[in-house]
Amino acid sequence: MREAGKPVSAGEITKALGADRKEVDKAFAELKKEGAIVSPIRCKWTPAQ
Repeated sequence: MREAGKPVSAGEITKALGADRKEVDKAFAELKKEGAIVSPIRCKWTPAQ
C-alpha cells in the first residue's frame, strides 16, 4: 500500500501479490480490526497514520 502511494483496492493487492482474493479479504478484515488500515475512499484502503 505504501509503495503505491495512493489508496488501493483488495483486487489491486491480489494482482500485485498473486495471492488468493479470499486470503487478501481476510487479511484486510484483520488489519481493519486492529486499526492498521483505513478506508478514505469506498473500497480503497491505505495504512493508518
